[in-house]
Amino acid sequence: MTRKLVCIVCGRKFPQGQGVVISIEGKEYTFHSKSCAIKFLRRVIDEAQELGIKRIMDSVEKEFIEELKRREELRKKVI
Repeated sequence: MTRKLVCIVCGRKFPQGQGVVISIEGKEYTFHSKSCAIKFLRRVIDEAQELGIKRIMDSVEKEFIEELKRREELRKKVI
């Protein structure tokens, strides 16, 4: 029998294997949908701005941009 999880944003119950689960340092945050996960993460980012999260976000953005550039280079046709 599948385990039931509870969304921490809206309280909806859903079976394990569905929804969104974010694990950070051994703690699981469960959301029944991506919209609940985004709502939670937006609030986390808003509150974390005081702690200097911009530096971290810039670093992660740079990593994603570099990955996109690498994938673009692989897609180019060599004639």
